[in-house]
Formats: sequence, structure tokens, C-alpha cells
Amino acid sequence: MAIDAPAPRNDDHHEEDARERRAWARSMWRHVGDERPPFAVAPAAGQVSVWDFPRPPRLVPDAREVTVHAGDVEVARTRRALCVQETASPPTWYLPRADVREDLIAPAAGESFCEWKGTARYASVVLPGRRLEAVAWWYPAPLPHYAALAGHIAFYPQPLDCRVDGLRVVPQPGRFYAGWITPELVGPFKGAPGSEGW
Repeated sequence: MAIDAPAPRNDDHHEEDARERRAWARSMWRHVGDERPPFAVAPAAGQVSVWDFPRPPRLVPDAREVTVHAGDVEVARTRRALCVQETASPPTWYLPRADVREDLIAPAAGESFCEWKGTARYASVVLPGRRLEAVAWWYPAPLPHYAALAGHIAFYPQPLDCRVDGLRVVPQPGRFYAGWITPELVGPFKGAPGSEGW
């Protein structure tokens, strides 16, 4: 299966491209997590504002139980997730491949590039008589600062039942994003109408 293939090396050209994209991204940021904008919701006790997350994003281990289901079929279960926390967005959750049913995962077409994490490849969840196309992705060779993401897979919550400690997450607004909104988070969240500049 393609997701078990050896990770390709990051060559000098790829690193140079990543540096250029990071420089461009930095020049576009209005918010970097050092100060909440006036429209941000103030967190109450026990809450976390996504406007306190940094740019560049940080990678944080989370020991809460995370499950992913496609209908009645459990695709993944772990207490070893990694969260990518970035200003204005709910975290994206990455689950260890060892805790994912790889017999349900198949390669999907396409790839994308993140200036921080590198080149992502996509995967589908395949069930008897049903295929959820390109609902997951992974980084075969993440860039150095995010090397811990190697061997992890992330899932879009929109087409799947994704839960943290038994509570179903709310998908981040917008069709492009894959953040998981859990009850302790307050926004507003990037992806909603009018948030293009966040």
C-alpha cells in the first residue's frame, strides 16, 4: 500500500521552495497569536481561544481518546494524537498509523504542499460497497520542524464521525479546512464567510 512506501527525501530544491512559501506566508499574516483581535471571543475558565495559537503553528501531543468512524465502522482509535495548532483555526488532528485500520485506507489521487509541513498525499476510506474519496492525508516526508508527523494520518471531519473523549467534533467552517472544533475552543474560526484575510 502506498502509505507504507519509504518516505522520499527532501532535496535542496524542495527546501528552497518551502522557504520561499514561508516567507510569502509571513508577509500575508495579520494575526500571529501574540494579540487577540477585537472581534475574538474572550475565553471563559476552561476555554481556549484559537486566537492564542501561534503562527507558525505548533505541534502538541494530546492524550484524550480520539476515534474516527465511517458509519458504524471504526477506522481509528488512539490516545496518542498530535494536534497542529495555528492562529484562527481549530486544531488539525494527526493519528498514529499504528492506531488506524490500514485495511480500510487506500491511496487517493493528488497531493498538496504546505509551506510548514511539506508535501501531503491523500487517502480514501474504503468500506464494502462504499468509498469515501480523499478524506484523509499524510506527510510521507514532513519538513524538519514537523518531523513528528511522519507515520501519522489526519482525517477531514466533514464526511466522518470524529470524536474526542466521546464528543463528536464540529468541522471547521469552509470546504478547504479540516480543523476539529471541540467544546473548549472559542473563535471565531477561519473558514467562515468574511474570514479570508485571517
